[in-house]
Amino acid sequence: MRAAEELLTLDWDLVQEPHRVSALLREGGRVRKVRMPRGLVVWIVTGHAEARALLSDPRVGKDTGEIRRLFDRDGFESAGDSAVQALNGHMLNSDPPDHTRLRKLVNQAFTSRTVSRLRPRIEQITAELLDGIGDAGRVDLLPAFAVPLPIRVICELLGVRAGDQPAFAKWSNTMLAWSTPEELRAAAGKMHAYLVELIEEKRAEPADDLLSGLIQANDEGDSLSGEELLSMAFLLLVAGFETTVNLIANSVFALLREPGQLAALRADPTLLPGAVEEFLRYDGAIHLATLRFTREAVQVGDVEIPADEFVLVSLIGANRDAERFADPHRLDVTRPAAGHLAFGHGIHHCVGAPLARLEAEIALRGLLERFPGLSLDADPETLRWRESALVHGLETLPVRLR
Repeated sequence: MRAAEELLTLDWDLVQEPHRVSALLREGGRVRKVRMPRGLVVWIVTGHAEARALLSDPRVGKDTGEIRRLFDRDGFESAGDSAVQALNGHMLNSDPPDHTRLRKLVNQAFTSRTVSRLRPRIEQITAELLDGIGDAGRVDLLPAFAVPLPIRVICELLGVRAGDQPAFAKWSNTMLAWSTPEELRAAAGKMHAYLVELIEEKRAEPADDLLSGLIQANDEGDSLSGEELLSMAFLLLVAGFETTVNLIANSVFALLREPGQLAALRADPTLLPGAVEEFLRYDGAIHLATLRFTREAVQVGDVEIPADEFVLVSLIGANRDAERFADPHRLDVTRPAAGHLAFGHGIHHCVGAPLARLEAEIALRGLLERFPGLSLDADPETLRWRESALVHGLETLPVRLR
């Protein structure tokens, strides 16, 4: 990082060392104006109280039309071609009243009670995947377990064919990484075409799945338009597995670097639900929450962010804030970690949070029970994080099973 034009310019350490960079930013101010690695000037928030306040402040918006206007003002390409824009027109990128209406139509599918009914199927998929790697001495846990489990769960929930899941995962990974504009447009085009075809199939032959239900959904006479349905399917599919992939892998990585915590969890498996909350706090799956902007000047602590400015909230930074969590850089599976912001806060709090929690609990329980000798198969300092400022996940997770 270096000072330039009275701004702090961030480099790619933001991705590979997010906790160190967040701590440095917070030391200089819990709300800082910075230049991102590709040139975009934003206000970045690393304090917990400040992040929580901004995430629920109605003066901070996410409307894609306004964001495109601000991108154009600053001379940046806003959102690629029509396919990219169509996929990104979902409720996560909208404000009330549109967001309120869209969220209401999907909320019932992801309540804790509804999600709990999925437990037997998630346990079955977990067992099948663990059986598949059971004879291997060493595996990369990401493609062997952490990726296929949540993909299968969300794709079955929405009604995506099993044979289509690997291609879908590849397109998603490209769209969430710091890909070139050409790579982004190509992946978005394939994703868009696939979802259009899938929706038409569900219209013609509805099934007992969430996507068919959304097509037929009515709430007091309201329903999803064709464009809303497409973008909603994209959001639920991508958000429904990307966060959980990284939650599972990051949790395992953290445990295998802390043998005392691993031993405590093995000795008392009842700690697992609470431990999942600590894993979310300690090394959550989302780094910088999706882009926001100020509709008017917003006072945050002792800093005023002017109107029409971009804002990025560091969920990772907020969750390691010593003013909120004592000894925040220490993993403690017995810590009461409630209040973390790993799933965001306010109206855009992750709708799939109950599902992610359940999958992580089942996945970690299965791994620890099946493989008592589980250990890292690489120097942790050599492992790299995916090149994305949004998702915080490893590229590989090599482990020894026994």
